[in-house]
Amino acid sequence: MDVNAPSPSSSSSSCTTPETEDLQFDDGHHERAPLLLPTKIMDAADEKGERPDLSEDTAHQISVDPWYQVGFVLITGVNSAYVLGYSGSVMVPLGWIAGTCGLLLAAAISMYANALLARLHEVGGKRHIRYRDLAGHIYGRKIYGLTWALQYVNLFMINTGFIILAGQALKATYALFRDDGALKLPYCIAISGFVCALFAFGIPYLSALRVWLGFSTLFSLIYIVIAFVLSLRDGMAAPARDYSIPGSHGIRIFTTIGAVADLVFAYNTGMLPEIQATIRPPVVKNMEKALWFQFTVGSLPLYAVTFMGYWAYGSSTSSYLLNNVKGPVWIKATANMSAFLQTVIALHIFASPMYEFLDTKYGSGRGGPFAFHNLVFRVVVRGGYLTVNTLVAAVLPFLGDFMSLTGALSTFPLTFVLANHMYLMVKGHKLSAIQKSWHWLNLIGFSGLAVAAAVAAIRLIMLDSTTYHFFADL
Repeated sequence: MDVNAPSPSSSSSSCTTPETEDLQFDDGHHERAPLLLPTKIMDAADEKGERPDLSEDTAHQISVDPWYQVGFVLITGVNSAYVLGYSGSVMVPLGWIAGTCGLLLAAAISMYANALLARLHEVGGKRHIRYRDLAGHIYGRKIYGLTWALQYVNLFMINTGFIILAGQALKATYALFRDDGALKLPYCIAISGFVCALFAFGIPYLSALRVWLGFSTLFSLIYIVIAFVLSLRDGMAAPARDYSIPGSHGIRIFTTIGAVADLVFAYNTGMLPEIQATIRPPVVKNMEKALWFQFTVGSLPLYAVTFMGYWAYGSSTSSYLLNNVKGPVWIKATANMSAFLQTVIALHIFASPMYEFLDTKYGSGRGGPFAFHNLVFRVVVRGGYLTVNTLVAAVLPFLGDFMSLTGALSTFPLTFVLANHMYLMVKGHKLSAIQKSWHWLNLIGFSGLAVAAAVAAIRLIMLDSTTYHFFADL
């Protein structure tokens, strides 16, 4: 995709009316995109005597965040409340040896794949701030559309899963104080969706999270430390646990494949170019710092709570570790509410590509982010998007089955298959025969794994469809 537009240095630092730029794909197709330059960033940069490398076609801030802030964005995703489920969803089906090796190997492979993608951020003399833009530049308009569809379906399902997770945390908190069943899961999901919408109205773009990333880290540490300490106490007082892998041989095959899919989901966002767009130049070097931060220090809490939960409860570990632990009610309530609040922040990260698309394509492009008309726009548009998310979450609270299918059809292709193939397309002339063979091995291997994960997910959906019903109170 070739972009013919004025450079940021020739653009005015104050933009009062939306302009457009011409996006030309390799097949000759043209599209018009709004030319929106955030005035506050431009003015601040001018005061410092330097101008950020701004994108010409986004309404959101880019190129302004230090690498450690981007690192905390990644850590917020990897240590979301989903970590409370990995003892049951990963370790129980795989056991100690395969589960431990799987977590470490998945981290190494994910780090490698994300580093490949980060190195493709600047191709053809332009920063590609969206995954679909990068794919469109390399492959053309058809793959641009396919990548967009895969990515947004994947993120929509993740966002819906976050709302279900927040609803489950609310219900678990309520059940600690009253066991009358009056506050059902669909009601908790509706409350969660409303709170997520309020947060989305007040945070205009990903870079604006800033202090909220600190709160997210605090909330994560609270529920992880509580789950770790209570699991340790329970494990020390409990008799010998059963660590055998449950199920027959046939069932184990499918649960193992599902666990491998969960391993991939644990470390990857499916939106790395959009996150990298916010980082300051040099964008590749700084993004690699953020990735190392995520996959070293940032992953330690995940390992700690996952291994401790499995050690304490063995094969009886539930899919939400706080349901296993025993301890004072107020401590468990604090952990559940921390999980709820962290989920609200984490959802905003994974929803930001959709918000960016809606703001850029349909927003006015005038005034600051908290101008009345821009605030009303966010209330209407983001509120509508999250209403759909919340409705799907309430109707299908067993969405985890569908998320497994979505991950197989989108997370695997986006994170591993497409990343390796794009790297071959761009850097292939510089690679040796052995390096090319390695990338093709990754491409073919993860394509096969994606197919196997899709089959396992479809089987699980068919089994659970006979058990669950719409608006189920799980």
